[in-house]
Order: sequence, then C-alpha cells, then structure tokens
Amino acid sequence: MKTLKEFNFKNKTVLVRCDFNVPLDNQGVSFPSEIEILDDFKIKEAIPTIEYLMEKEAKIILMSHLGRPDGRVVEELRLTPIQTRLMEYLDVSITKSTDCCSLEIEKWIKEMNPGEILLLENIQFHPGEKQNDPQFAKTLAGYADIFIMEAFGQAHRNYASISGIPNYLPSGAGFLFEKEIKALASLMKNPRKPLIAVIGGAKVETKMKMIDNISEVADFVLLGGLINQEIINQSRHLKYPQKIIAPIDEMFGGKDIGPKTVHLFKEKISLAKTVFWNGPLGLIEQTDSSFGSSEIAKAIVGSGAFSVVGGGETAEFINRLGLIEKFNHISTGGGAMLAFLSGEKLPGIEALS
Repeated sequence: MKTLKEFNFKNKTVLVRCDFNVPLDNQGVSFPSEIEILDDFKIKEAIPTIEYLMEKEAKIILMSHLGRPDGRVVEELRLTPIQTRLMEYLDVSITKSTDCCSLEIEKWIKEMNPGEILLLENIQFHPGEKQNDPQFAKTLAGYADIFIMEAFGQAHRNYASISGIPNYLPSGAGFLFEKEIKALASLMKNPRKPLIAVIGGAKVETKMKMIDNISEVADFVLLGGLINQEIINQSRHLKYPQKIIAPIDEMFGGKDIGPKTVHLFKEKISLAKTVFWNGPLGLIEQTDSSFGSSEIAKAIVGSGAFSVVGGGETAEFINRLGLIEKFNHISTGGGAMLAFLSGEKLPGIEALS
C-alpha cells in the first residue's frame, strides 16, 4: 500500500475520499447553511492530508458521504456545513459542486489552479455509489490523476468511491488512513503488555468476533453491563471466558455499571501498558448514567498506558469530557474498526494493496 509521501503531486489533480459523516443538529432548520455540526473530530483529522496536498501544489477534489440519502438528493444532507467548517480550518475558499458528477465539475477542474479545492456534493446522492457501479467509479476516477483514501471509517464498505476508484487510478493512503492502520495493527500484533480491552455498548452480534479476536492478545477484557447481559441472554460462548471480567454491580436499573465494578475495572486498568476501549459502559446520553464511563475514561488517562479508543459514541463522549487530547489514538472508524479488529479483510484496504 502506497502512502502520501510516495507520490509527486505537483500540478496533479488528486481525488481524496474523506469521511465527513459527522453528527448534525438539523432540527427545525430550513436551509443547509443553518445546520450545526455537533462534533467535527472527523473533519479535523483529515486536515493534515489536505494541507499537505496544498503545500505540494496539487489540485484537490474532496468527496464524502453524509447520512444515509440512499441514492437520492436529500436537502438537509448537503455538504454545505462541511464546506463552511473546512474553510474555517484551512483558511481558504472552497468551491462546492451541486452534484457529485456532472459536466460542470469537469469544467471547474480544468480551470482549477494548484492548491485550490473543490468539494463534491454528497457522494451517496448517486445510486451508483452504494451499488459499486463500475461506470460511476470510472466517471469519478476520470476527474483525477491520483486517488487518496482517507476515509478509514468507510473502509469496510464495498462502494464505488472506496474500492471502485482504485481500479482506474494510482492510489494510496492519506495520513489519517495510514495512522489508523498502524495503531490498530500494533494493538493486535505487538501491544505493550498487559493489554486491557474495555468493551461496552450493545449489539453483541456485531462485536462477538472482535471480542474473541482481541481476547487472544489481551490479558483481560472488561465488559459493560448491556453487552454482558446480551451474551448471557443469547447463550453466546466466548472463546476465552477466563479473560472476561463482567460487572459485579449496577446502577439505575442496569443503565450504568455500579461503584464496585468501577473499582474493579480501575484496578485492572492501573496495571495496563496498553488499553483499548470501544463502547460506553452506560447510557451516556443520560447524565446520571454516565458515571461509569466517565470514571473509566479518567482511569485510562491516569494509567499512563498507550490508549486506543474506537466508536463514534465513545469518541464523542470523551470529547465532551475534554479528555480527547489525553488519549493516544482515537479511531474515526466504527464498523470499519470492528471489522479490522475481527480479522476481516476490508475492501478499502484491499483495493489499495
């Protein structure tokens, strides 16, 4: 897999697949320009790659999806708030197209100067994206000389802008994409031990394989109450039950782990040299049920261990606590991270190989 610094970008048109699928507050708004971004972490993480391409005098085309428009135009899912936020961070003017493929885009690209940026409209407004339509991928690839994959959070999707475009262009990984793979691969292959994994949230069917896989290398796996209950209720059989530590008490009718569990989990985390955390340990959207997650976040930071966090909810919660800078790596991937840690092959990575 080629990385960003292996290319010569001078005067080249570069198509960059980003993951700008950020949470929005679009309640009661009439125009896309009025929509508020609730958490722009994913946007910030893509900035170093965009700045590097600007410095190297590339003509830059950015593309991303937002929400789930399912192949049709949805006004409140236009990338206007993304365009505004990018201009704030980069301090440059950015043009946004009204579609993701058109003759108008081809005209703009011909007139672009090195260092300029064009943002394509929501890539999932086009049905060919999720269908991985080869013609749609070929059309997108026709806009550029080089493709850079920066959307790790979408790397598990077999979509046109993820795995289709690399069939037609020289392709490589952006800084964020490369960083994600290195951090998660080191977690599974050569972590500093002891390694403690903290798995919360729910949907055990999507996390079971990952729990078993990470249990192979982890010294202990600490489970949140909800996912532990799902394992019991569904009679799931864990591969390494001797490494699993389940909650020993709870609060608010099972909405949060209890103080005895917090104390037990803290004891284990204090021994760690590496900690991986995915999924909240309580209903963090309710203040009274965020005690356990808050205490564990502080314990991980205080442990001095190399810390890796994954999952949108967990990352947003840590950001709210003001602790996001204290963690070593916050993954922008949810499903992609789970698939990677489960040992699955991701189309977005395979396409670059």
